[in-house]
Amino acid sequence: MAIRSTRRDFLKHSVVAGASAAFTAASWSRVYGANGKLNIASVGPGGKGWSDLTETAKSPHVNVVALCDIDETTNHLGRAAEKYPAAKKFFDYRKLLEDANAKTFDAVIVSTPDHMHAPIALPAMQLGKHVHCQKPLTHTVHEARQMRLAAKTYNVVTQMGNQIQSHEFYRTAVKLVHDGAIGKVKEVFSWQSGAMGWMFSDDRPAGEDPLPATVHWNEWLGVAPPRPFKNKIYHDFNWRAWQDFSNGQLGDFGCHILDPVFMALKLTSPTSVFGDAPKINKEVWTRWSTVIYEFPGTELTGGKPITVTWFDGEGHKPANDLVGVPAGFQLPGSGSVLVGEKGSLLIPHVAPPKLFPEEKFADFKYEKVPARDHYVTWADACRGEGHTTSLFDYSAPLTETVLLGTIAIRLPAQTLRWNAAELKFANNAKADALLTKPYRKGFEPKWL
Repeated sequence: MAIRSTRRDFLKHSVVAGASAAFTAASWSRVYGANGKLNIASVGPGGKGWSDLTETAKSPHVNVVALCDIDETTNHLGRAAEKYPAAKKFFDYRKLLEDANAKTFDAVIVSTPDHMHAPIALPAMQLGKHVHCQKPLTHTVHEARQMRLAAKTYNVVTQMGNQIQSHEFYRTAVKLVHDGAIGKVKEVFSWQSGAMGWMFSDDRPAGEDPLPATVHWNEWLGVAPPRPFKNKIYHDFNWRAWQDFSNGQLGDFGCHILDPVFMALKLTSPTSVFGDAPKINKEVWTRWSTVIYEFPGTELTGGKPITVTWFDGEGHKPANDLVGVPAGFQLPGSGSVLVGEKGSLLIPHVAPPKLFPEEKFADFKYEKVPARDHYVTWADACRGEGHTTSLFDYSAPLTETVLLGTIAIRLPAQTLRWNAAELKFANNAKADALLTKPYRKGFEPKWL
């Protein structure tokens, strides 16, 4: 499927920003006033969506007026409906976004599997709704670019659900780099070495299981191609293994773990990406991968291009000598190390940052940056009070980078040269074809 070249000037001249990209509330033309109530709808209030909803609703200025979930059981729509009994209930997001229903809310939380993020968030923004959307922001690179463009076009307040960005640990780590604690950064290594507990099969299982009366399977599939329902294989958690619904381990954790790297180094889009992974089939993601990104230099790298290497898979992480930590030191299960001229900074996921060599930094004093409330911050910004930091102008380019890595995993042992302004690879038609995907009839997004 070809990608439309829309809003070419925006694509060519818009740049990726770091923390400085956060807009002040005054820059939003569509706000409700700091003393007004914000009416929100939640799509996918089960699983991670439960905390997305309940943490946002801790704001005294938030009313929960609509709930949408394809699963009517207790842990999904049932629990949310019990907590917010006045909220109107839906199982099809398209009904939620119909004119009469959409008039009842100002903002929407999207906490579905990856493949439905953009198909729900895009039409919501086109209706002028503010959006909080789970990570990774989208399922394809093209969708990520569309999300960024829509947020700007419709002047709405946005936030991606990489909530660790607002934690004291990540914020402090970013400040350490900006303050020059390790000097100019020369190289970065990031990893998620945990087991993929959702990987139950290496291929699509045969047969079909009876569909529970409480599950609306057609709406769960949404934009994805039809397939038979299989109990515990896809819904409600193990969809992460499947390419039609997710972006695998890199998609799951990349927007968390690479986030402080992006913010600390003020990275823009990569210029190339290279993947190493086992041969992949058309159904499930691989059980391990290594992805090597090359980025243009910034002032934090002394202007020199920088390599960021990602590892995932059980036990798969960089060797200690690569990252400048002692041989006997146990690296955490997930995190990043930024290797600088003066030392290395370990940013665990999630624990306090640590500087190496330990003896050099034994007496080093640094300021801890207080946490923000990632959820209430978004709700407040929707009302014109303050700003978000993972707005789509920042988080969509971060997501694009993560998803370029998933393309490299599908096409291993090839250096893919990326042209961000043109939204295409300079040297690989097969990679270009993976920037987007077909959409099932009846669920097609309306592109800008």
